[in-house]
Amino acid sequence: MMHNGIADDADGTTDVVVVGGGPVGLMLAGELRAGGVRVLVLEKLLEPPGHDRAGALHTRTVEMLDLRGLLDGFLEGTQLAKGLPFAGLFSQGLDFGLMETRHPYTALVPQSRTEELLARHADRAGVRIRRGHEVTGLRQDTEGVEVTAVGPHGPYRVRARYAVGCDGGRSTVRRLAGIGFPGTEATVTALIGYVHTPERDVPRRWERTPDGILILAFPPEGGTGRVVAIEYGREQAADEGPVTLDQLTAAVARVRGRPLELTEPVTWLSRFGDASRQAERYRSGRVLLAGDAAHVHFPIGGQGLNTGLQDAVNLGWKLAARIRGWGSDELLDTYHDERHPVAERVLLNTRAQLALMRPDEQHTTPLRGFVEELLGFDEVNRYFAGMITGTAVSHPTTFPPAPPAVVHPWAGRFAGHLVLSGLPQGTAAVAELLRPARPLLLDLAGRSDLREAAGPWAGRVSVCTGETPLEPPAEALLVRPDGYVAWAGSADDTAEALRTALERWFGPPGSDHLELK
Repeated sequence: MMHNGIADDADGTTDVVVVGGGPVGLMLAGELRAGGVRVLVLEKLLEPPGHDRAGALHTRTVEMLDLRGLLDGFLEGTQLAKGLPFAGLFSQGLDFGLMETRHPYTALVPQSRTEELLARHADRAGVRIRRGHEVTGLRQDTEGVEVTAVGPHGPYRVRARYAVGCDGGRSTVRRLAGIGFPGTEATVTALIGYVHTPERDVPRRWERTPDGILILAFPPEGGTGRVVAIEYGREQAADEGPVTLDQLTAAVARVRGRPLELTEPVTWLSRFGDASRQAERYRSGRVLLAGDAAHVHFPIGGQGLNTGLQDAVNLGWKLAARIRGWGSDELLDTYHDERHPVAERVLLNTRAQLALMRPDEQHTTPLRGFVEELLGFDEVNRYFAGMITGTAVSHPTTFPPAPPAVVHPWAGRFAGHLVLSGLPQGTAAVAELLRPARPLLLDLAGRSDLREAAGPWAGRVSVCTGETPLEPPAEALLVRPDGYVAWAGSADDTAEALRTALERWFGPPGSDHLELK
């Protein structure tokens, strides 16, 4: 059927339209399918870009992949980093062995590989992915969202209950939804390329020079490698246009102080800066944002992709719950409440790291020495490592109705790394028990009253009895599908307290599938 020259989508309606088929959009689509809702992904590119701008999956992201049984595929043939530098401080880097996790490492997975594996996962889950379809319009009302897109056969419309923009820093969805994107302008110019050099024995290095930062990674015999040239205080052209090999060569010569011959073949060239921006809100009615559509920053420490993937896991189960009818509107609002502060913190630490890298011998270099000295203390190192890897993230119970006056310290913490004993199968990690993406009540003290209280929620909440040492102690943990603790009970907590938490987080008792109002 045609309306004003635009065809209606032949498949009618769907539950969620995800705009953007990169890693964040694909991760979200898989989470939504795990929650039992229909998903359509619209991606304007015909093929994945194939670049490896982001190549690090940090601990909390690794733990999230473990929750869904995806981790083995990502670790196959993958190099693991037991630590990383902070702001280019290599002699005293971050020690991931200090963190409380089953995965004390960063997995060095090229972004192209991450996208390939997540696309495979989404396809197996039954996600519809349309490549070469660009979104051009979006209109929402009280019942849903109408998305206009242009595909190979012309423009068409598709109707959905919700739309999520995972379409990058220049998000069309964010613009069409009228969501502000305040922040700071770029103060550095950086060019990156995977290119060829005929020169041999180019030293592999990360180097501060008087004119910027230079990163070189070429094989000893020459050939194709990675080069990054970061320049402070150099104004960007108003119309930047595509990066050329000549531009990259000139930038490398300026920062390095001498030329490096770069030639074809060129695998990939791009530019980036340190503009730091964040969406004013991650939700506007039935439109939501995730990944770079919600936050952009200087790409140091590989935090952008990781923050986006964790956005997707936080949002997926909540949006699915809302569509299935048992998740409240207030529950969906916790997506912004929980994830906005996380990205705000990422923007802060990336700006701080960039300032610490500035080539200023008089002021910055002494400051780097002091920071490096502080990183030698385990407590400080653990703090910085938790910030960069996401393991410091917690989500306290904040949404109405108000939580009890005294909230257990385990509420809001991540529990996916815990290992239970005393199970029929012996032992199992909580991450394994969360593979079905269902909420999970862990009875850690043989509390039959708590298990009985959870009975009316059996259609959507699993129950497991086991043992695990906790500090501080808890007799029960109510764990969300994303691995975070919604409620923790002590010996003084009653079955009524658990029922209150179950209804707050996972809706009224009864059927798993209610009608969305």
